[in-house]
Amino acid sequence: MNTSEATAIRFLERPEGRISYEVHGSGPLVVAVPGMGDLRASYREVVEPLVEAGHRVVVTDLRSHGDGDTGFTAFGDEATADDLIALIRELGDAPAVLVGNSMGAAAAVIVAAREPGLVAGIVGLGPLLRNPPTSAVMRALMPLLYRGALARPWGARFWGGFYRSLNAGRRAPWLDEHVEAITAMLREPGRLRDFRRLAVALDHDPAERAVAEVRAPMLHIVGSLDPDYRDPAAEAEWLRSHGAEVHEIDEAGHYPHAQRPDRVVPIITRFLVRLRSGSEWRMPRA
Repeated sequence: MNTSEATAIRFLERPEGRISYEVHGSGPLVVAVPGMGDLRASYREVVEPLVEAGHRVVVTDLRSHGDGDTGFTAFGDEATADDLIALIRELGDAPAVLVGNSMGAAAAVIVAAREPGLVAGIVGLGPLLRNPPTSAVMRALMPLLYRGALARPWGARFWGGFYRSLNAGRRAPWLDEHVEAITAMLREPGRLRDFRRLAVALDHDPAERAVAEVRAPMLHIVGSLDPDYRDPAAEAEWLRSHGAEVHEIDEAGHYPHAQRPDRVVPIITRFLVRLRSGSEWRMPRA
């Protein structure tokens, strides 16, 4: 992503530490947030086309990810929503279109429900807006499984392999480099501990409750091979039932923006064009 190479890393100051982000271009604001265990560089195929289309594109990391601080005590969809609200206000360019992958999409939905004046639209990429149907026994076991799988010394390597498996279908030519960057990040002091806390705390019930309250236009893009869905087609229908525009992308798993930018970037660009009114976002009616 050529634009990022010449862009300085900025930091959002939060009560418990700093969160890293980058700013590219000028125009109506787009804020993109990745999913858990990922980096802002996952948007490398998206940033430049959106900048060229006349947008100010901000890509942020999650708490305790990327170049930000460790030591946070709260993690998950709602904590990420708090950070996005703070970031939009710091940037001073509200409203924004929020782009979120996985749990990042859940956070975007929560922001739109809580602070509708800050959000002109939502783009979900492999969105996880509800918990998967599981038994009570499995729900009780999951925290134990995460604590074991993400423990030292194997946790970073385990996540790298799991992340790779979520890229079912076509794979980005830079996937190996990206996975290496993720595992290197998780080997830094404090990061694997905080990532484990995030994995154990993750709960999408707040997003499922919030989605019915969202008035901003929603675009969701679902990979037809996404292993995070029991039935990707059924998940797409559920998203449509909440008034979203939904596209199912073949040969893509959980990261359609990285795996199929040839399909995904034009869809996002067309959606943003419809949301614009000249040089500003057109806000939805209350």
